[in-house]
Amino acid sequence: MILTEAVRLYLRVILEFLVELYVFYFIVTFSLERAKYWALRFFGGFAAVALCGFALAFLYVYVGETVWGRILIYLALFALSVLHIRLCFAESTKKVILCCSLAYAAQNFAYKTFLIFWCLGEQTGVVRAWTEIAYRVVYDLFFVAMVAALYFFLIRKLTRRLRESRLDFRLLTISVVVLCITVILCSAEDVFFATLSGPRENAYDVFAYFVLRETGNIFSVLCCGIVLLLIEKTIDENQLKREVEQLQYAVRQGEKQYEMSKDTIDMINVKCHDIRYKINALLAERGSITGEDVKDIQEAISIYDAKTETGNPLLNVLFTEKSLYCEQNGIRFSCMADGAKLSFMQGGDLYCLFGNMIDNALEAVTMLSDKAKRVINVVIKTHEGMVLVQEENFYEGQRAARDGLLPTTKEDKWYHGFGMRSMRMIVRKYGGEMKVNVSGGIFRLTILFPDAQNK
Repeated sequence: MILTEAVRLYLRVILEFLVELYVFYFIVTFSLERAKYWALRFFGGFAAVALCGFALAFLYVYVGETVWGRILIYLALFALSVLHIRLCFAESTKKVILCCSLAYAAQNFAYKTFLIFWCLGEQTGVVRAWTEIAYRVVYDLFFVAMVAALYFFLIRKLTRRLRESRLDFRLLTISVVVLCITVILCSAEDVFFATLSGPRENAYDVFAYFVLRETGNIFSVLCCGIVLLLIEKTIDENQLKREVEQLQYAVRQGEKQYEMSKDTIDMINVKCHDIRYKINALLAERGSITGEDVKDIQEAISIYDAKTETGNPLLNVLFTEKSLYCEQNGIRFSCMADGAKLSFMQGGDLYCLFGNMIDNALEAVTMLSDKAKRVINVVIKTHEGMVLVQEENFYEGQRAARDGLLPTTKEDKWYHGFGMRSMRMIVRKYGGEMKVNVSGGIFRLTILFPDAQNK
């Protein structure tokens, strides 16, 4: 008897809840970085959570009709599912909790919205003659429609920005607290009104009970809506913060670029002065300039004719300027670039990406004690239907990549760490991926973009 009731409750309540919840988990976390063996972790973990849910079904038999028993069961299922989702993704715990809270709020929003219409149908007698199969068909179609509506009007917009968001702990806490309060109130409402309904669930002989039940449903929908709005506000606020950071970073980069350009101009002025002095000295000494003297002068100024041609005007200017800086500071800059392959990128993004890339490399090789290793290699080419960007340079010291990036060694970790984060954000904006590898004293940055010409 107990086993039969536990199986019935498991199939009609717990498993149905888990399936709906995981549907929202899937669409909310779709853009997050997945852990290794994601499919095995996700589906195997779901089976484990479902098995735990079957064990909780026996607890539901005994305490499922009490408020605190209902709360305990649903919070336990939510906690188990959050732990499972955390193991499936290579993201921060805060981000996973936010995604799970978003999914739970969306699931409850869809369910309570359906109850508003269903209770109204029961009260007016429209659905009283419907069978269990008719209820199931209508509910499933309604749920699919709600999933589609929530995805296209809210979740899709949020998940596009969620991957790069740095979450505000205060707003995250408020969202989780409001969600927990909603779970508690919904559980209390379901248990209380189940004792007041007639032979059919959600059908009330007393009109006041119907009004109270609908008020509770509407309140639950509003609470879930508040959670969704709080999460949206959290992501929007971080989007604005990131834009401010980008502006601040651009200002600092502009100042840095000015100093580099000033050094380059100073170097050119010194070289021009030396060449003018040498010409005057030769004329004063010999009265004319020989072919060998002309060759020496040409070699002295040949650096300024070494314009880098990549097929992309912006990269031509950037690489030429960086090569002049490298020449001044004893650094060898090697570039084999088909810049035309990056024509799909906006100029500002392209400059920021490669400006950061080369500036980081310059910073690393400048600190090398072995001057022969002060080399920077940049390659842009197509590879197996993708656009491959690769930068290599030597480095000194112990470095290790973390979260796909190389942590900064400078004291101002926010500013200098933002450069790498900004690069990854730009790469992902165009559907690409960026990886960092450090081994054997060589730093290797690899970026892969879909080749726009092959789309």
